[in-house]
Amino acid sequence: MAKEKKKGTSANVGFEETLWAAADKMRNNMDPSEYKHVVLGLIFLKYISDSFEEVAKKLKDDPDYYEGMEEDKDPYLAESVFWVPKAARWEFLKINAKKPGIGTLIDNAMIAIEKDNPSLKGVLPKTYGRPDLDKVRLGELIDLMSSIGLGDQESRSKDVLGRVYEYFLGRFASAEGKGGGEFFTPQSVVKTLVEMLEPFKGRVYDPCCGSGGMFVQSERFAEAHGGSKHDISVYGQESNPTTWRLCKMNLAIRGIDGNVGPQNADTFHHDLHPDLKADFILANPPFNISDWGGERLKDDVRWKYGVPPAGNANYAWIQHMIHHLAPTGSAGFVLANGSLSSNTSGEGEIRKNLIKVGLVDCIVAMPTQLFYTTQIPVCLWFVSRDRVDHKFRDRHDEILFIDARKMGTMVSRRNRELTDDDIGKIAHVYHSWRSKKGRYQDIKGFCKAAKISEVEKNGFVLTPGRYVGTELVEEDDEMFEVKMDRLTKELAKQFEESKELEQKIKKSLKSIGFDM
Repeated sequence: MAKEKKKGTSANVGFEETLWAAADKMRNNMDPSEYKHVVLGLIFLKYISDSFEEVAKKLKDDPDYYEGMEEDKDPYLAESVFWVPKAARWEFLKINAKKPGIGTLIDNAMIAIEKDNPSLKGVLPKTYGRPDLDKVRLGELIDLMSSIGLGDQESRSKDVLGRVYEYFLGRFASAEGKGGGEFFTPQSVVKTLVEMLEPFKGRVYDPCCGSGGMFVQSERFAEAHGGSKHDISVYGQESNPTTWRLCKMNLAIRGIDGNVGPQNADTFHHDLHPDLKADFILANPPFNISDWGGERLKDDVRWKYGVPPAGNANYAWIQHMIHHLAPTGSAGFVLANGSLSSNTSGEGEIRKNLIKVGLVDCIVAMPTQLFYTTQIPVCLWFVSRDRVDHKFRDRHDEILFIDARKMGTMVSRRNRELTDDDIGKIAHVYHSWRSKKGRYQDIKGFCKAAKISEVEKNGFVLTPGRYVGTELVEEDDEMFEVKMDRLTKELAKQFEESKELEQKIKKSLKSIGFDM
């Protein structure tokens, strides 16, 4: 039994680590980026089969039951449950788990499910018959998963499947390293964005949605505060085809009817929601992308505040999101710290324009080691079109700065998480500052509502440490590419000096009779 995790960290339902250990033994030499689809696909199959069997049982227990009633598709559609053909049901796979052909049977099951459920077309993995997948361990994994209920009513009420899925996404992100960032944003980061934006009702959009974590947390938030998942409309887009399939599966297992497009697509060059005006935007764009094709978009209508540099997509993402905001919409997103101070290729001018028109609402400096995939320091941006509104006090001439770099708890040697208390403190300060009734006060070293005139005096730099009055802490606002260029030049110079010193030493040794 896995140990219970500390309060405020990622959910742990007890058996995930056992399940992970069993699944990981099956991997052999398969790359984690491929293998995650094998495991998550199997979890998905178990879930929809369990859900199907529960409805079938209800039908058999119905007083008006007639023979064969459980094989009618309509009752399942009425319950928003996927239709599962006989050859794809878990019981059939369990019976055949020890057979050498189990991989092919699972592939056939995935094909049959997609055929009978058009919304899953092209989504499910079909790689279980591949020769390098250990069929004995595959059968063992099926046996282990057979003892865990994932789709019955009790399990759904406890969100067992969702928690297992989330746990596995996190473990795969850690195992994959840098590539894992394409599909997973740490839960505590997502939760911070959601708690601050409070997406109770309306259109929620993520232009780089990965595996759909922003949507899942938004739905949870709405339901936890007395709303319904149906109060939220979900829109998203993802460029990576395998990650797009992960997202479709993640939404499906939670019953979220999201519009993430009919296929994967590049957000900058093929916007799948061109007319969307979202009430809330939550996103974790890939950091500092240099090959986003900006040179082909110099006259794009989205660049209202300045043309973003072709060598870095950070300010393209910012302006894309602002372009898709409704008149009273708000956005919260993750970016590298360099976005707060960079003046490279006109970025400083774009940032100045955003600040002067009053779009920048709040900046949060985040602690290090939150992400599995990068050590680049990150921050949260919040931009809003409702900075002068009857619901809130007039904040048009202020920006709230929060320095949360000292928050969080180490959950492994490499990774940190923000606790629920940390997230609550950050969100409380933000909401107190926004509200007419809030009793906001600056807290030295943690938060400050700075006038835009003060920001202007600081050259429109948005680094929270400059405003909150914290003790001297080393800032790392330098862009990654700029820093690496500087450091490699310094290293090259040191190498040259080392060679000169080596020659001097050899010469001195030779002068006293020791030739090298």
